[in-house]
Amino acid sequence: MHINYWKELKKNTFGKVGLAMLISVVIIAGSSPLLARYDPGEPSHSALKPPSIEHWLGTNDVGQDIWSRLVYGARNTLLVALGVGLFTTLISTVAGASAALVGGLYERIIMRMVDALIAIPAFIVIILVAAYVLPNVWTLIFLISILTWQGGARIVRAQTLSLKERMHVYAARTFGANKLYISTQHIIPDLGPILFAVFIHSATRGVFMEAGLAFLGIADISTSSWGLMMHHALRFYYLDVWKWWLLPTGLALSVTIMAFVFIGHAFETAMDPRLRVMEREDWQC
Repeated sequence: MHINYWKELKKNTFGKVGLAMLISVVIIAGSSPLLARYDPGEPSHSALKPPSIEHWLGTNDVGQDIWSRLVYGARNTLLVALGVGLFTTLISTVAGASAALVGGLYERIIMRMVDALIAIPAFIVIILVAAYVLPNVWTLIFLISILTWQGGARIVRAQTLSLKERMHVYAARTFGANKLYISTQHIIPDLGPILFAVFIHSATRGVFMEAGLAFLGIADISTSSWGLMMHHALRFYYLDVWKWWLLPTGLALSVTIMAFVFIGHAFETAMDPRLRVMEREDWQC
């Protein structure tokens, strides 16, 4: 990515806030073995205990320490974000860039496939799959990615069609460069900002969908998932337990999603000069 984009991103208020929030979540996830006071999956006889010195956020219905499950849940959330972001961006790049560069019948087949997959509701498909096979984290990453790459492919194709007509690419073709060389040396490097935007958008959607599916009970119960914690907490809404079980988990999930949204907004602003001007005018007002 060109350094100017990073400079614009660091100047953006939303970008700085988003980066600070995301770095905080990453630090918590990386330090979870040190921050967690108990094994997150270890039950005990202290069920539904309020916050105390021993259990900072109390315990759940089977006596598991909520604070320990909360900090370990950050690792699961970031794993889903990274996995969905990378896998979706990879599929979008291969499909979109190859369709634009090869053209012809291949491009029409790829784009018709994109149109067909867009019409399929990813959430419903994953729920149907979960009815037969309880998905673990890696299965969810695969399903979310394979069902949500179409929008990114369209964006990459449109940008590749624009890049392939630029002067330096035209000059490379004139001197006999093949499509593989043009793709690796010119197209893909110039797609950097777009691919980063696709990654951020895909990571945000991955976190949201994983939490939503876990909230519906579609998750591996052996993992510490924020959505699964919220799902279990709502069973005891008639008790005071929701105050220390549901609210911190919802706050952690909201902060993570907002971090990706702020970074994505800041990056889109950095890429579009018109948005930069509009944002400066808004802040001046």
